[in-house]
Amino acid sequence: MRLSTISIGVVVGAMTTAMVVITASSLLSTTVDARPSFQPPRRRKVVLSSSSSSPRPVGVDGGGLSVVLMELRGGASSRKKGGRTASLTSAKTATGKQKVRGHVKDEAPAKKSAVSDTLAKYKSILPLTRAYITMVGIVTLLGLVLGDELSQGLLALDPIRTVYGLELWRPFTAATYLGPPSIGWLMNAYYLFEYGSSLERAFGTAQHLVFLALQVGFLTLCGALFGMPFYASSVITSMLHVLSRSMPNQKVKWLIFTVPYWTLPYGLMASDVLQAGNAAAALPHVLGILSGHVYHFHKTIWPKMDGGEDWLVAPEFLRRRLDRDYGGGDGGDKSRESISSALRARKKGRGRKLGS
Repeated sequence: MRLSTISIGVVVGAMTTAMVVITASSLLSTTVDARPSFQPPRRRKVVLSSSSSSPRPVGVDGGGLSVVLMELRGGASSRKKGGRTASLTSAKTATGKQKVRGHVKDEAPAKKSAVSDTLAKYKSILPLTRAYITMVGIVTLLGLVLGDELSQGLLALDPIRTVYGLELWRPFTAATYLGPPSIGWLMNAYYLFEYGSSLERAFGTAQHLVFLALQVGFLTLCGALFGMPFYASSVITSMLHVLSRSMPNQKVKWLIFTVPYWTLPYGLMASDVLQAGNAAAALPHVLGILSGHVYHFHKTIWPKMDGGEDWLVAPEFLRRRLDRDYGGGDGGDKSRESISSALRARKKGRGRKLGS
């Protein structure tokens, strides 16, 4: 039984194999008969290119095979089409219109360095205030080089050495020395710049020179009398006092408070006393307020009294030399009077930060 089954399977497999072979041979003969007889390849036509006078074969010869293959698969041809394309260097757009060209600089301007920017800001400071700040910097550097003891002995106010030893630089170094660099030094230097610039801008360089000369002279006498070696902080307070008297009731901000302008010198004195923890720290500010009021009284209050006269007018040669807008007589004060009147006519209301 098993033998008969195996023999039947072998016969069926042989018949299947024979059928597959016969079918394949019939298909192969049909395919071969359908092909045309072999013919030698024909020469393709020669297409003349407009850009060259030599003929270029298109077809299987040379590089034409890539063209035929690209045309068969639907790709782009290497021949130039009639459409227009945009170019970065062309003077026309893709539609043929003329490009609108703006003014383009060939070279970008060089960026200013930090040093040149600082020098430009330094030169923009008003001349007398710039000279004062420069002297503060020179004296501070000299104090760092000499040390505490030598700087005290060389820069401090000493009436005997000033008069008998003819050390005439001491009143000026005493008025410009702010001590070694620190946060307090930085704040005082800023106050000198801010208040000095405001006064010089309002009254003119020549009149500001008269103001500084009066402050240095008066504070030198007071320093010799009270034994005060340096009084740069007194000069700052005197500047602030004169500025505050120009518009005393104007509301300004001091720390977190809104106070009248005339109280700022006293607030500055109170803050220094609290910081030092000693009432003696109020002496420079008291002398500064007194010195500033001497100038304000003789400049503003005294001329308004009967028979009063302004004794602190800058001389003609100084005004002609230092004030560019001075035209002789009283006409040169028009710009400074307009500034002063604008300061007095400022509206009251919201407080403003000091120096704004």
